[in-house]
Amino acid sequence: MPEATERPYILHMLTATPQMSPFDVNMAADAGYQIVVPYCNVGRDSVVQLTQDAIFSRGPKGVSRTGIFIGGRDVMLAADMLDLARQAMVPPFEVSVFADPSGSYTTAAALVALVEYHLKKEHHAELGGKRVLILGGTGAVGRVAAAMAATLGAEVIIASHSDRARATQVSDEINRRFDIATAGVATGTPAELLPALAHAEIVFATAAAGVQVMSATDLAHAQHLLIAADVNAVPPEGIAGVNVMDDGKPLAGAKRSDAIGIGALAIGNVKYQVEHRLFVRMRTGGKPVYLGFLEAFDEAREITSGHA
Repeated sequence: MPEATERPYILHMLTATPQMSPFDVNMAADAGYQIVVPYCNVGRDSVVQLTQDAIFSRGPKGVSRTGIFIGGRDVMLAADMLDLARQAMVPPFEVSVFADPSGSYTTAAALVALVEYHLKKEHHAELGGKRVLILGGTGAVGRVAAAMAATLGAEVIIASHSDRARATQVSDEINRRFDIATAGVATGTPAELLPALAHAEIVFATAAAGVQVMSATDLAHAQHLLIAADVNAVPPEGIAGVNVMDDGKPLAGAKRSDAIGIGALAIGNVKYQVEHRLFVRMRTGGKPVYLGFLEAFDEAREITSGHA
């Protein structure tokens, strides 16, 4: 039996938004954190103070049972907050920190890792050099997936349903931040969408839930399409013909007979495992770790390497 004086596992959850995600609170508790405390409307200027309050109050033994999670909706802000928390540490007073704003780091990691896995399995190809179109790419998951795919050498196009200026703004922002090369396009009309689809070999659909960004008619124009992956689990499907359960299933209606689909629940299953493992790693690793989207992608690759 544990000693009565054994210190509990405490997780401090920071978000710039008015509420912390219940999904992340549940995941933290299921990963073994006994006390989970959300802090809302947290800005950059509060991160250092909150971090140092967390590390100095428990002693060197207590910090090993303390963690910080960074949520929110802004992927760049979360990355900045992760860096600020890391800089605020004063060894041996140091705790693990995990950032996953809107679940975007772990979802994008699962999305890209599954596409990479099926591309090797079904098409004997690497993601590097492939033409990737990200529909709804200006949101949190689209941005992170773009950074991951471009880092692997893919030719990445970020699409906005509203206008090209929005897509270009996001593309320029992540290009500067991650030292990559992506481009932006508008896909709000058939005249804009169909040429982009005709060029794409891989399509990610990362738009808002319940929004279809690629119809069956659109799909027929994607003559080079190898893989269509959709993170939307709310009807209608984001990409027509991609069922939420699909995990490398042949894509009906595609020009190529070897085109396959990857659905939201297949991606979500890997995402769930990634987030759980990273929370557990924080709590049980024995030394402080700092977990962002690169670490999430490494974890997703490890999970998909044993994919059945």
